Amino acid sequence: MEFDQNNEVVKLCAKGMEFEGKGQPEEALKLFQKAWNLSKTDFEKLTSAHYVARHQGSIEEKLNWDLIALNSALNIDDLTVKGTLPSLYLNIGKCYEDLNDFENARKNYLSAKSYFDFLPSDGYGNLIKMGVESGIKRVC
Repeated sequence: MEFDQNNEVVKLCAKGMEFEGKGQPEEALKLFQKAWNLSKTDFEKLTSAHYVARHQGSIEEKLNWDLIALNSALNIDDLTVKGTLPSLYLNIGKCYEDLNDFENARKNYLSAKSYFDFLPSDGYGNLIKMGVESGIKRVC
């Protein structure tokens, strides 16, 4: 799955990430929400929902947006999207864990682990793997 740098949703999310980096989460969220409002494809919905989720005020709201991102990802018929699934399932598992729903947390952590082969062999991939393994230890 390749990011089209000319895609307006991708541009808005990139600009939102810049605001995150500057410590301006309110401005970032405005851009992520604008990106969501413009999203038409599952890829655009996955991308924007993922970023909107990061700025929610409650675990339930974050979980809702993470589930939207996951469902959009699962609708994409592209093998490379499988590399995003461990992170999405990790985020969802953590939400369920924080809500004390350990059964759903466990299911999502195990789903994340089932996609480890699609993660890159780098710092990002290792970080996701460590997060998933830690989650599994906490809820199993």
